Amino acid sequence: MAKAPLRVPLYVGLVHGPVRDKAGSEVTTSVTNLDIHDISRTCRTFGVSRYFLITPLQIQHELVNRILGHWESDKGSLYNPDRSNALASTQLVNTIADAQSVVEKLEGKKPLTVVTGAQLQGHGDESALARKAILDQTPILLLFGTGWGLLASTTDQADFRLGPITSCAQDDYNHLSVRSAVAIYVDRLARSLCSP
Repeated sequence: MAKAPLRVPLYVGLVHGPVRDKAGSEVTTSVTNLDIHDISRTCRTFGVSRYFLITPLQIQHELVNRILGHWESDKGSLYNPDRSNALASTQLVNTIADAQSVVEKLEGKKPLTVVTGAQLQGHGDESALARKAILDQTPILLLFGTGWGLLASTTDQADFRLGPITSCAQDDYNHLSVRSAVAIYVDRLARSLCSP
């Protein structure tokens, strides 16, 4: 059975810097192998056009390029074609602005930049975001922060804020890995973008 395509292009960005640390200071976090692979697989599964790893650190660029290069090589792609397929639309950039620029070049239109986080106030949900993007026929760039989340300067400049994932735990424990959060949000948003 053919799947319905997303009604507007969806892009995902994982921001490693600048983000917040536990004390609220501005930092740059390390790119992890799990975030590269698992989020790439989530994005490929739900029809995301491109997954951006966003870090200004050149030493991290070297690491990520080595990992991506392995799976682009004949040896890596023959060993695990599914992994190679998932990583094919993963791109490394220095800044959020670079990711926005790539989307604009690919789509011919500036993306609707969307943020989320456990502490965000004044937010909408995935169906409201989908309605807005479909009505305006605007691509979506959905940003996630590593560490303790995106900086206020990033969330303040966003075009749309998605509400946080709420916990059902009786003690209000609510500390998902970014990989889990990406999977949940992308699933919800893809469902809204696919529905007629």
